[in-house]
Amino acid sequence: MPQDDRVVVGFDGADDAAVLRLHGDRYIVQTVDFFTPIVDDPYTFGQIAAANSISDIYAMGATPLFALNIVGFPINELPKSILIDILQGGADKAAEAGISIVGGHSVDDHEPKYGLVVTGEVEKNNLVRNNGAQPGDALILTKPLGTGIISTAIKKECASDKQIEAAVESMTTLNKAGADAMIGLEVHAATDVTGFGLLGHLLEMCRASGVSADIDFKKLEFLPGVKKLASNGFIPGGSKRNLEFVKEEVRFNGSLSETNQLLAADAQTSGGLLISLPNEDADKFLDIINTSTSFPAFKIGKITTKTDKFITI
Repeated sequence: MPQDDRVVVGFDGADDAAVLRLHGDRYIVQTVDFFTPIVDDPYTFGQIAAANSISDIYAMGATPLFALNIVGFPINELPKSILIDILQGGADKAAEAGISIVGGHSVDDHEPKYGLVVTGEVEKNNLVRNNGAQPGDALILTKPLGTGIISTAIKKECASDKQIEAAVESMTTLNKAGADAMIGLEVHAATDVTGFGLLGHLLEMCRASGVSADIDFKKLEFLPGVKKLASNGFIPGGSKRNLEFVKEEVRFNGSLSETNQLLAADAQTSGGLLISLPNEDADKFLDIINTSTSFPAFKIGKITTKTDKFITI
């Protein structure tokens, strides 16, 4: 790749967004994400896709500025009203984040797809990457796990109304509260938990930081009914691929069943922030965020010096 001195974060790492130096200590942050529908309601799908796209900006400690739509839609096969609802869901979620959608691009596509290009900004000293985790840090997760499993159950029409409602609430909740709570604290590393699952994104963080992590499975929070759905076989293909990808770098306790391993590797959509910070600041973070969101954040483990495995759970 050509070298550009303005590039602060690019292809050389596994961070959530690209970062470019504008001038002085002012950085521009940009990310892109889009996917196919995971719920039946088009407006809700638009909200989820937008929240998921904006999340990468929050994970970098940045403030979103504006967004562009990315749309694939079978314009001659489905009513335009569906497309309108998708775009309205995205626009309303962007407005909740305090930004406008100011353009975009669409193509005629057999399978609907939607997402955003999101641009944000951050001062140099506030930039948070995934490569600074330090031994002794506490690990915090800001949303429960299980959206991949519930989404699979939704597709097979086996999810309860309560499960669907909980998953939708989680996926449409912005990570703004988590980003705001990080301000002023000594945050060493952060990322958002999405398609690679908790174990996949934690593995990226540990590799980039040159550390290992100890996770207590009992401290992981899951959406209602997720464990039962998983035991009944509602496991998405992405979660199985995640587990296959990480298993050589993870030491699983002998008491953890394969189902529990898959639960920890479940592919998330618009998941929470995974944050590494000193214990004292972790407690401050929890005090702040747990008064401002419907999903209590929780400690899941700690960072250690590098061992023969990147993750022990």
